[in-house]
Amino acid sequence: MTPRTDAARRPSLTRERVLDAAVALADRSGIAALTIRALAVELDTKPMSLYHHVAGKDAILDGVVDRVFAEVDDPPADLPWREAIRHRCVSARSVLRRHPWAPPLMESRQNPGPATLAHHEAVLACLRRGGLDWQLVAHAYALIDAFVYGFALQEATLPFEGTAEIADLADQMVAAFPEGAYPTLAAFTTQHVLRPGYSFGDSFGFGLDLLLDGLEAARWAGGAPRP
Repeated sequence: MTPRTDAARRPSLTRERVLDAAVALADRSGIAALTIRALAVELDTKPMSLYHHVAGKDAILDGVVDRVFAEVDDPPADLPWREAIRHRCVSARSVLRRHPWAPPLMESRQNPGPATLAHHEAVLACLRRGGLDWQLVAHAYALIDAFVYGFALQEATLPFEGTAEIADLADQMVAAFPEGAYPTLAAFTTQHVLRPGYSFGDSFGFGLDLLLDGLEAARWAGGAPRP
């Protein structure tokens, strides 16, 4: 096959293809692996060809972050504000588990894309629809995302995945303790973590509900009408 024929069969390069490939590369190898050169290899093209579609590395990062925001469900407009925000947060956690490189980047871009801006607009509108004043909106906005992104980042860096891996790691840790040392940690591990049904991820829903309960209480304390 001649180079001309091979090039003719290759899909044409577009901004969408570049960003698709960038997300796939980051998912597979991490955000540090996302370079112009690596992306060109991923797309079977030359690095300079990418600059016809994206201005550079920053534009690629802007684009992939916008892609991640586009995957997160907006708070459903037909649900009460608390349930709507909870739905959005559960969706965000699911999306960030697919893209574990994303949490540190989610609020870092100076040129947010349309999906990012539309999502923030939907979240703010939901909080206002719930009767939160601007000060409480600001607190809620910061705290909710700090919790969601922080939990997703913690999940992504845990040294285990499934229940079996947790059990193996916990057994190794306890076995390595000097006898009688760290009694509370040993008891927590053996009496809770190693019990059937333990899941680190269960703490996400528990913590999210605590946070939303606190915001609801603060809303009432600020004079908003009780449901």
